[in-house]
Amino acid sequence: MTPRRLSELEKGERRRAWLRTGAVLALAWVVLIGVYYLVPAGLLPARHTGVGAIFRLGTGIALFVAILAAQARRIVGAELPELRAIEALGLVIPLFLVVFATVYLSLSNASAGTFSEQLNHTRALYFAVTIFSTVGFGDITPKTDLARIIVSIQMLLDLVIIGAVVRLLLNAAQAGLARARDSSVRS
Repeated sequence: MTPRRLSELEKGERRRAWLRTGAVLALAWVVLIGVYYLVPAGLLPARHTGVGAIFRLGTGIALFVAILAAQARRIVGAELPELRAIEALGLVIPLFLVVFATVYLSLSNASAGTFSEQLNHTRALYFAVTIFSTVGFGDITPKTDLARIIVSIQMLLDLVIIGAVVRLLLNAAQAGLARARDSSVRS
C-alpha cells in the first residue's frame, strides 16, 4: 500500500474516502460518548477526593497519550495519511474532553460544593467543552482549590493540544506522504 495524497484520488474515490472517515468518526464518537454516559456517576467518586481525582486525571492523560502515539504511528503507515490525521484529531480531542468531564463529574459527585452547581454527565461534558473552547460562559465555575487546579491543568493542556498535538498529527501525515515519495524515487 503506497501512501497517496487526497488530491490524487478521483472524485468518486475521494468522496468514498471522506464518507468512510466521517463514518469512522461518527462511530468513534457514539462509542466514546456512549461509554461515558453508561458509567454510573455513583461509581466515580473516590473516598479521598483529591487522590481519586488526580489518579483519574493521570490515568486519563496516560490513556490519551498512548492513543495519540498509536494514532501518529497509524498515520505514518496509512494509505491516505491526510485523512488518517483528520480521523486521529477527531478521536483524540473528544477523548481528551471525556477524560476531563469524567474527572469533573467525579469531583462534583464527591462533594456538591466543588462547582457552582451539581454536575451530571451532560453538565460535566458541557463544562469541559466550554473550558476547551475558551468560551467559559461562567454558568458553571469551580469553587474549590482542587477543582480550580484541575480546570487550570485542562486550560494549559488545551493550548498543548491546539498547538503541539495538531502539529504532531500533521507532521505524521507529511511523514507518510514523504514515505511515498521516497519509495517512488527508489523504484
